[in-house]
Amino acid sequence: MSTDRYMSPLSERYASKEMQYIFSPEMKFKTWRRLWIALAKTEQELGLPITDEQIAELEANKDDINFETAKEREKSVRHDVMSHVYAYGVQCPKAKGIIHLGATSCYVGDNTDIIVMAEALKLVKAKLVNVMAELAKFADAYKNLPTLAFTHFQPAQPTTVGKRATLWLQEFMMDLEDLEYVMGSLKLLGSKGTTGTQASFLELFDGDNEKVDKIDPMIAEKMGFDACYAVSGQTYSRKVDTRVANVLAGIAASAYKMSNDIRLLQHLKEVEEPFEKNQIGSSAMAYKRNPMRSERIGSLSRYVMVDALNPAITSATQWFERTLDDSANKRLSMPEAFLAADGILDLCLNVVDGLVVYDKVITKHLMAELPFMATENIMMDAVKKGGDRQELHEKIRKLSMEAGAHVKQEGKENNLLELIAAEPSFQLSLEELQASMDPAKYVGRAPEQVDRFLSDVIKPILDRNQKLLGVKAEIHV
Repeated sequence: MSTDRYMSPLSERYASKEMQYIFSPEMKFKTWRRLWIALAKTEQELGLPITDEQIAELEANKDDINFETAKEREKSVRHDVMSHVYAYGVQCPKAKGIIHLGATSCYVGDNTDIIVMAEALKLVKAKLVNVMAELAKFADAYKNLPTLAFTHFQPAQPTTVGKRATLWLQEFMMDLEDLEYVMGSLKLLGSKGTTGTQASFLELFDGDNEKVDKIDPMIAEKMGFDACYAVSGQTYSRKVDTRVANVLAGIAASAYKMSNDIRLLQHLKEVEEPFEKNQIGSSAMAYKRNPMRSERIGSLSRYVMVDALNPAITSATQWFERTLDDSANKRLSMPEAFLAADGILDLCLNVVDGLVVYDKVITKHLMAELPFMATENIMMDAVKKGGDRQELHEKIRKLSMEAGAHVKQEGKENNLLELIAAEPSFQLSLEELQASMDPAKYVGRAPEQVDRFLSDVIKPILDRNQKLLGVKAEIHV
C-alpha cells in the first residue's frame, strides 16, 4: 500500500476485489486486444488479405500485455490507443500492419466500456438478488411479529416487522427490473469509423456495402453481444451511460431508505445491525453501539445518487458526432459509481443477514400506544352493550386527550384503559379491556400480505436467479 499519495477509498475500503478487477487496466487492455482480434478475423472472413498466421500471432499475445512498452510510447505520442497498438505490434511483428485496420480509437475504447459495464452489471445483479433473498428470509421469519407502524414518524396503526421488510424488498425488486431492462438493452458500438459513417470500411472493401453491413453483426457475435447500435457518431450515445448510472442510483436510493429505517429502529432499540465482539462504537463513549454500517450505506448512496448527474450532463453536452470533454469525466464517474454501488450492496448483505430483532422492546413500545389504536374496537364493544355511538365517541375522545397528557406532561404510563373502565357508560371492566389488547388483532392482513408477496412475486424471481444465490459479503472496515 502506498502511503505517500492519494488512494481512492472506494478501492481501499469499500469495493470488492471482483468489481475492482472489472475496472482494472488488465481487464481494459485485454479487452482491447480481444476487440482487435475480432476485427481482424471479421476483415479476413470478409475477404481482406489477412493471414491465419497473423491471426495466430495476435491470439498468442492477447493476454501478455507489455504495459511498460505502451507507457513509454504514450509519453511521446500522447495517445493511449496508438500506444497500445504499437505495443501489441512489438509483440506481433507479422501482424502489426493489420492491427486496428480501418478503426478509430472509439472502436476499442467505447466497445470496451460497454463490455466492462455489462460485466459490472452482472456482478451488481448477483449481489442485488442476494440482498433480496436475505430480505425475503427476514420478512418470512418476522411476518407475524406485531410492531408499531409510523406515519410522519408518529405512531400509527400496527403492522408487522416482516411486512415492513417487504417494503424495502419491493423497492429492490423494482431496481432489479430496471437493471435487467438496461442489461438487456446494451449493444456494442461496433466499428463505425471517425464520424459513424463507416467511410473507412467502405474504402477498405472497395465500395461493397453488403460486406460493410456484415462487419458490426460479426464483431458483436464474436464479443458475445446480440447487436451493435444501428447508428452512432464516433461514440455510442452517452445516454447509455446515463441509463446505467440511473439504475445504480436507484439501487442506492433503495439502500438508503432501508438503512435510514434501520438507523431509526436502532435508536428505538427495536432492531440492531451486526456489532462485532471487538468493535468500538465511540472513542469517548464506550457503551455506544452506533449503526455505522447503515450510516455508511447512506453515505455511499448519496455519492452514487449525485454521481448519476455526471453522465446525464455529459450526454447533454456532446457536440454533434463527438467531443472529448466526456473522457476525463467518464473515467471517473462510471467506474466509481459501480465501485460505490458494489460496496453498498455488500454492506446491505452484511446488515440484513445479521439483523438482530428485540421483540420484547418492540412489544413494549406497541403496548404503550395500542390503547389509543384500540379505541374504535372498544367503542364498538360498548355499543353492543347498549351504548350510544356518538356519545361514546365524544367521551373516548376526551379520555384519550387526558391519557395523552398523563403520558406527555407527567411522564407516566398510558392509563387510557383505566379511564375507560372507570366510565360507567362503556360498561366494560378493566379485565375485559385488557383482554382486547392482543396486538395480533390490529395488524390487519400484514402476515397474509407477506406470504402472498413472497410466494407470488419474490419466489419466482429467486427461482429464476437460483444460480446467483449464495454470495457472501466481505466487509473491509
